[in-house]
Amino acid sequence: MTKIYFASPLFSEMEQQYNRYVVSLIRQQFPTLDIYLPQEQADINDKSAYADSKLIAKVDTEQLLSSNIMVAVLDGASIDVGVASEIGVAYQAGIPIIALYTDSRQQGAINQQKLDALQDIAESQFSYINLYTVGLVKLNGKVVDTTEKLLNTLKDYI
Repeated sequence: MTKIYFASPLFSEMEQQYNRYVVSLIRQQFPTLDIYLPQEQADINDKSAYADSKLIAKVDTEQLLSSNIMVAVLDGASIDVGVASEIGVAYQAGIPIIALYTDSRQQGAINQQKLDALQDIAESQFSYINLYTVGLVKLNGKVVDTTEKLLNTLKDYI
């Protein structure tokens, strides 16, 4: 059975709802997949309870290393530091990574006004994403910009 590790920020209600939404789409389209969504693991991610850093790292790393594919959400002001760490583990283990980066500021890459604005300090119309982390994804997978493309790309990996 193919197992997916779903790496994403999970600390706000918005993040948790989005994660549930995306994972529900994957589960609907691919009902036989085993998907590990860390926020569903109450033993280590119930923030009203206690799990120390070593237990969290041990459990999530074991789940990641037993996965065949990683889906990583890159959205946010910057890539979530936990997600970035998990991308590094997956890359080193040779686990394919499909990253979802839906930031709308990536649109208009051929708009000349936006390109000209890059010459004016602090006027970039585009988002910034850490290129090292993106490079790890691209060396062993792909970055997509919609959930529809995520679902279509998953077909190539399972």
